[in-house]
Amino acid sequence: MKPLPAPARLSPLFVAATLILGAGAAMAQTAPAAAPTAASPAAAPAQTVRLRGTIEAATPTSLTVKERGGQTVTLALSPTLVVQEVYPIALADIQPGSFIGTAALPQADGTQRAIAVTVFPESARGAGEGHRPFDLQPQSTMTNATVADVAGVSDAAGGAAKGRTLKLTYQGGEKTVIVPPGAPVVTFRGGDRSLLVPGASVSLTAQEVNGTPTATRINAGRNGFALPY
Repeated sequence: MKPLPAPARLSPLFVAATLILGAGAAMAQTAPAAAPTAASPAAAPAQTVRLRGTIEAATPTSLTVKERGGQTVTLALSPTLVVQEVYPIALADIQPGSFIGTAALPQADGTQRAIAVTVFPESARGAGEGHRPFDLQPQSTMTNATVADVAGVSDAAGGAAKGRTLKLTYQGGEKTVIVPPGAPVVTFRGGDRSLLVPGASVSLTAQEVNGTPTATRINAGRNGFALPY
C-alpha cells in the first residue's frame, strides 16, 4: 500500500485544515489517558491530513484517490469510517438563522467573496464556529457562522437581484459575505460506502493507524456531483 508522504514533506494541499462538512458528528467519549512519566512520555497524536480528489479504485477495505494536484494515494478504510453525502441546494435555501460554512476570498473593501457555501443541518449547528484561514486556495478563508441577514445583490443597471449578501455573526466577530451567481451551495446528510465508487468526487481526512495511512471520514458526491471543496 502506498504510504502518505512524511509529515515534513506534506504538500500545502495536504495540510490539516478545519473540516466544515461533517463537523457536526459527535465525538466518542473515551477514558482519560494516564499521566505521562519519565519512562513513558506522551505519544504525539497522529497527524490528520486532508485530501480532495476523485476515486480511482475502491475495495471493501481500501480506496485509491487521485487528488487534485495529480498525486495518487491508496488508503485503508477505517472500520469506524464515517461517510457523508454532499449534495447541491438552492441559493434561496440560505435564510436568516441558517448556520453555514463558507470558503471565501477577502476583498479590498473588507468583505468576503464566497467560493462556495455549505448550509449545515440543524444537528450540526455551531460546529467549527469562527473565522480562520482555509487551504482551498491562496488567501482563502473559512467562516462558520449564523446568517443574521440576507440581501439581494443587484446588477449595475439596478435590475433583478443577482447573488446574495450575507451578514454572518459568530462568537467574537462578524463578516459580510458576497455570494456571486453560480457559487455552489451545498448541504450534507449521512451516507454509506455505496457512495465510494470510481469517479466519485471526495474530500476526506486520513491518519496513520498502526503504520497504515487510513481514511477516517469521507464526504462524497453522488452520480458525478463534484464537491466544491
